[in-house]
Amino acid sequence: MSDIRYYLALNFLPDIGPVLGRRLLSAIGSPENIFQMSRSELRKVEDIGENRAKSIIGFKQWDMVDKEINRARENDVTLITIRDKTYPEGLKHIYDAPLILYVKGEIKGDDKYAIAVVGSRTPTSYGLQVAERISHKLASSGLTIVSGMARGIDTAAHKGALMAGARTIAVLGSGVDIPYPSENKSLMRAIASTGAVISEFPIGTKPNKENFPRRNRIISGLSLGVVVVEAGIDSGSLITVGYALEQGKEVFAVPGNVTSETSKGTNDLIKKGAKLVGDAEEIIEELKSQIKGILKEDRIKEKPLPSMTDNEKRLYDILNMEPKHIDVITREVKISTQEALSILLSLELKGIVRQINGKNFIIN
Repeated sequence: MSDIRYYLALNFLPDIGPVLGRRLLSAIGSPENIFQMSRSELRKVEDIGENRAKSIIGFKQWDMVDKEINRARENDVTLITIRDKTYPEGLKHIYDAPLILYVKGEIKGDDKYAIAVVGSRTPTSYGLQVAERISHKLASSGLTIVSGMARGIDTAAHKGALMAGARTIAVLGSGVDIPYPSENKSLMRAIASTGAVISEFPIGTKPNKENFPRRNRIISGLSLGVVVVEAGIDSGSLITVGYALEQGKEVFAVPGNVTSETSKGTNDLIKKGAKLVGDAEEIIEELKSQIKGILKEDRIKEKPLPSMTDNEKRLYDILNMEPKHIDVITREVKISTQEALSILLSLELKGIVRQINGKNFIIN
């Protein structure tokens, strides 16, 4: 617990970030010793200098440190330092890894087999379905899904993993006690109950705009690769891609409609060399050498479709992941609206068709 105090103090210093913090730890040893060094000894550490040395020696906010420890305990938050055994191995090796992580839930050893799924906050129905489907299949095969719990694609990715009864990790741009967006409060509870919600920011930190680009390096750092499902040309998801490339991670992009603003970023990534993927199996194939031994091969295979009547098969065959309105369906199969809705209800009960946004239907 004494080590935690000094890690927190180091984290609270405004002019000592993760890079200089690790440099101090490497040069001096224990975090406690950092606060016991003289100015001249601290100045010997590269880039510390006179002002930073004074800041370290002059640190007096130990009450704030102790309050943070108490707040973590009250919020059922675990504090994990960069030297703890439970600190994620992949994250530890990035250049600016956080000195301390705030964790609700539990980080497990197998979470090193993780894939990040990110994308637009304002996706199309197509993007939501693809993100949920890919995440569900990756999670079902034994991989942990990492995302940022934002609206849109992030939320669909987490839900896909949860629907598979598998692990997912949410990386926040706020304190772990502050769900953002607020409507994802119940989603955050579900993630923490079976996976983990993590942040590098102190408890009570508001979801300030500048926090989100910074947290994206953690999303990619936790993952073997990053999958982008719908992203505009200026999307924050492309910041995650930039970090992934710096960290030597794989980048995958799901192609989208060339006329869609939400697909311009992903289509551009493909032009620049990102791996074009349409399903989870293609991602698994690319990462096979890195995830050997973790895959649940029997769960990757597609489940066989349930038996269908001829009429059910006719309707099923004209549906895909693009929403199709009931009026279009009835015109294509030349049956009444009442009959079509009856057949579609039967397909919904069999779990192979879903109704979204009124009378629009997609395959499940």
